[in-house]
Amino acid sequence: MFKIFTGFHLVEQMHKLGQSNRLNPGLLKKKSIGLIFVAIIFLVLWFLPTESFGMDGLTRIQQRIIAIFVYATLMWVMELVPAWATSVSIMVLLLLFASDSGIRWICNPEIVGQLLSHKQVMASFADPVIMLFIGGFVLAIATTKTGLDVHLARVLLTPFGKKSENILLGFMLVTALFSMFISNTATTAMMLTFLAPVFKQLPEAGKGRIAMALSVPIAANLGGMGTPIGTPPNTIALKYLNDPEGLNMGLGFGQWMLFMVPLVILLILIAWTLLIKIFPFSQKTIELKIEGEMKRGRTTVLVIVTLIVTILLWMMDNVTGINPNTVALIPFAVFAMAGIITKYDLEEINWSVIWMVAGGFALGYAMNGSGLASLVVRAIPFGDFSPILIVILSGLLCYGLSNLISHSATAALLMPILVVVCTAMGDKLSDVGGTSTLLIGVAIASSSAMILPISTPPNALAYATNLIQQKDMIKMGIIVGVISVVLGYAVLFAAGSLNII
Repeated sequence: MFKIFTGFHLVEQMHKLGQSNRLNPGLLKKKSIGLIFVAIIFLVLWFLPTESFGMDGLTRIQQRIIAIFVYATLMWVMELVPAWATSVSIMVLLLLFASDSGIRWICNPEIVGQLLSHKQVMASFADPVIMLFIGGFVLAIATTKTGLDVHLARVLLTPFGKKSENILLGFMLVTALFSMFISNTATTAMMLTFLAPVFKQLPEAGKGRIAMALSVPIAANLGGMGTPIGTPPNTIALKYLNDPEGLNMGLGFGQWMLFMVPLVILLILIAWTLLIKIFPFSQKTIELKIEGEMKRGRTTVLVIVTLIVTILLWMMDNVTGINPNTVALIPFAVFAMAGIITKYDLEEINWSVIWMVAGGFALGYAMNGSGLASLVVRAIPFGDFSPILIVILSGLLCYGLSNLISHSATAALLMPILVVVCTAMGDKLSDVGGTSTLLIGVAIASSSAMILPISTPPNALAYATNLIQQKDMIKMGIIVGVISVVLGYAVLFAAGSLNII
């Protein structure tokens, strides 16, 4: 993916570095040992007597799903293979050993208990939320092919003038805006490319370069919070919040933006203030030049009109009655019929992210479809737990994991568990703003995790510029991340208490 995006060379370098690291002999040995460890744990859980789990009525199918869930957890946390590969293996394990299309002598319902529907497992890849991902990718591809993204960046940055600190703020706000609708990775690559001539103007001895280089990943990570399509954890949260067979909260695209966009703006202003205080500019003015032109013609006009209509329909979903997933297919249909998007452009869609998310959805269905979630609710007295404690622990766990592993994997892992917790706690969660505080809080905590170069692709891209030392990234990552999590949960509590969500 990203071949058509401005700054693709940066993404390509990052991927090549990751590939070379994976082929390191020492790392391969560690991964082999890790795979053996995971296999042993998986087999032990698979073959233990059901009575060992302490849950009355646990069936063999439910036990297998527990083993698969632990397998998924270990594989995602240890990153022994790419996250999307783990997700594919989850779906295959569920289909072969826990579904009505599984191996006949292993999946006899009279012996092992209620089986999963193989159609439902496979439908995880065609979940309506997946259409939301695809729609976002298609919009990004169309704006890039027409040069609209470069033109927007130039127009939006012009009002910030030539003062160094103002240009820094401009880059952060524009990056955050793009990250609400375009992949954080693509946005970061593009904005870092625009910054290349700026870096040359700033003195090497000054700290302005560090501020500029750090501003882009920080803004990209924070900006992704603004919309349900801004980052995969948001979309995963929306799926579980709106699931008709689950929480069924009916949270709209516009509702999300109503409380999250102001939060993003506030966080960007705080991060900007911190950057200019910690890494002050020694050069007070900068000549900003952004190369590239927007294509003129009917194609660009059609992309602009479609983009505006799509965003308006997303924001007014509670008025029109058209859900965001359906709206996401409108630009796909328009651009395909007009020839703006071709079959070759479909290769630019980040299918690895889609497979990653689909595997998480399949795992969530398995827990609910097998009755395991209900069994856990009855077996563990979540209703007696402190809602504040649950919020704090889930936020800390998500923030900690997301600094070390894929944000999508963290969300896919925690969301199904938290849905079970929410169901069991019921009205007690109203003390902390409701169910949305718990699930959207995980999405916020994921986006706030930006301590290390490996924490997010935007961090890795910025670190690859060689303008940032790891200690600088850790310092800003901790400060901004903690502020983001605290303010994020405060906004969710307020929105829940005021019945905005």
